[in-house]
Amino acid sequence: MDITYIPMARGFVYLAVVLDRATRRVLSWRLSITMEGAFCVETLQDALARHGKPDIFNTDQGIAISMDGKGAWRDNVFVERLWRSVKYEEVYLRAYDSVGEARQSIGRYLDFYNGRRPHSSLDGQTPDQAYFNPLPIRMAG
Repeated sequence: MDITYIPMARGFVYLAVVLDRATRRVLSWRLSITMEGAFCVETLQDALARHGKPDIFNTDQGIAISMDGKGAWRDNVFVERLWRSVKYEEVYLRAYDSVGEARQSIGRYLDFYNGRRPHSSLDGQTPDQAYFNPLPIRMAG
């Protein structure tokens, strides 16, 4: 789980996601105008209700910038890569005038990301394909 800032025409909002590390699938997401923890809890509760309890749950140290290695981007590289995709393929191409517009547009992008955007790390599969139809594990010969 992670949170990022989403710039708007005036101001910004926060986007929280729960991401499946193995398949890169966004399992749940929420947009909020505040940093209150409730929207993060709701995002996590939604993911747990729809997908069950994972063996491991990884977060970084929060939205604050850290320069000492603790909470470094490498600790949560998969969600940081998602943020790059979201921002460069969606957010930076728009100037959302309202929270509703941002929510609708980001929702469309995340549907695209999960369902139609292939990933080289998934052998060209989309996150949905990898999540719902996992490839068999390859054993070393």
